[in-house]
Amino acid sequence: MGGTPLMDGSRRMRLAVIGLGRMGANISRRLMRGGHEVVAFDRDAAIVGELVADGAVGAASLEEAAAKLEPPRIFWVMLPAGGPTEETVAALSAIAGAGDIVIDGGNSFFKDDIRRHRECAERGVSYVDVGTSGGVWGLERGYCLMIGGDRQAVDMLDPIFDTLAPGYGTIVRTTNRAGSDDRAERGYIHAGPAGAGHFVKMVHNGIEYGLMQAYAEGFDVLKGRASEVVAEEERFTLNLPDIAEVWRRGSVISSWLLDLCALELARDNHLERFSGRVADSGEGRWTIDAAMEEAVPINVLSAALFARYRSRTDDRFGDRLLSAMRFGFGGHVEMPQ
Repeated sequence: MGGTPLMDGSRRMRLAVIGLGRMGANISRRLMRGGHEVVAFDRDAAIVGELVADGAVGAASLEEAAAKLEPPRIFWVMLPAGGPTEETVAALSAIAGAGDIVIDGGNSFFKDDIRRHRECAERGVSYVDVGTSGGVWGLERGYCLMIGGDRQAVDMLDPIFDTLAPGYGTIVRTTNRAGSDDRAERGYIHAGPAGAGHFVKMVHNGIEYGLMQAYAEGFDVLKGRASEVVAEEERFTLNLPDIAEVWRRGSVISSWLLDLCALELARDNHLERFSGRVADSGEGRWTIDAAMEEAVPINVLSAALFARYRSRTDDRFGDRLLSAMRFGFGGHVEMPQ
């Protein structure tokens, strides 16, 4: 089976998934649940074995993964941004032939995508960048996909994107939407040419910084009302888990991030083991760089990033909550239903 739908009209496809961390492994599983065939490769043979047990075809090298595909071959790279992705895309562009497609589903810098697209095109290989949001819960909920690349390649990959995306779900459809393309309503878009997908995902993550910071600061203020620095008659000892829980239900600030915040607050003494040092993954910095290039003021997003720098020399309750929320994104907690 090659990289196109079968002659019987089904939408099954075969592709290689390279990098089987929590996101890569679950992307593979969701694809297989949707009827697609996955050739799985990771440097950790034990992880490959786990995917094989779930129905994947294992590969011990990039070359073997390529040999187990038929043209046009599809390679989905799901590795950390920077060196690991750069090296793997370079290796694949040398292995791939004309008509093959390399997909980067990680969090790469969009300007690197533009360069890689150009380099791959010189060899007749298509390059597609896919900003992927959904975390470890995407296996069940589906992944929000922001896609950049040439239309012909993106259209060919549509069965894959359609399987990974959440679909219409239970979200109320927006009225008066212009146009007939309903892919956005199903959870994925072709954002534009190479780099556009990761650019949209970059700004998405910059906004995420601001939202998470707002929740963390708000709960820090709520907790601080019991402090001795407040006049005694104005002190309240507030139940933070209950406040987070009630806000989840009908409040205008309800969100998936608040769901995670409520879960972290509900775990007794859970936050005490976090230092309060909040890391940043790079997208916030890139968003600020882009805003400076465009002369666009982003007061909230930049302040949220700078707060993460400040957290490395201070230790507030809000920072510990934010650190715990980021820990939760790594898949160590279950989302509330």
